[in-house]
Amino acid sequence: MQNLTLYTNPQSRGRIVRWMLEELEIPYETEVMEYGSFKSPEYLAINPMGKVPAIRHGDTVVTEVAAICAYLADRFPERGLAPAPDSTERGTYYRWLFYAAGPLDMAITTKAFGWEIDDEKAVAAGCGLYQTAIDTLEQAVRNARPWLCGEQFTATDVVVASYLGFYTMMKMMEPRPVFEEYVKRAKARPAAVRANEKDDALVKVA
Repeated sequence: MQNLTLYTNPQSRGRIVRWMLEELEIPYETEVMEYGSFKSPEYLAINPMGKVPAIRHGDTVVTEVAAICAYLADRFPERGLAPAPDSTERGTYYRWLFYAAGPLDMAITTKAFGWEIDDEKAVAAGCGLYQTAIDTLEQAVRNARPWLCGEQFTATDVVVASYLGFYTMMKMMEPRPVFEEYVKRAKARPAAVRANEKDDALVKVA
């Protein structure tokens, strides 16, 4: 098996990728990056954006949370973290995985900047109004059976539950019962518990 390294910081979105790796139950190494080291020449050779997370898998480097999770799910299909390519749920899987990383993330950012009351800016940002973005995701989560792709827990749930949990905790979006129930269900998974314990331990060390 090719060596796999996670470049992360326990107080970053690297926690999402950690959870994904724990779901896969594969061996990996962790390179903890301090915030001052993101711009080092060594790390910029891995991610020119100078941010975490990133992974190196053999000779392959992947950055961006949704891309990393999608890559890992496809690279280790036997773990069942993505619907089969010919599955009717494959479209749903892609839809909400990239919705979280795109419109949802941007909508919450526009709210932080006070753009949610300005239709023109919200449309220009490419995500639409904050309320519309949140309501759209709420409908999808409400219809989860119990996961976004039906009975199969996937990388999409890792990403969506992580974003919802973080944004609610940081009070960047209002708590909604349907989101809270979904996040609680996802975060109770053994892999999520293990991932949190590992990152929480790193925070205490720091």
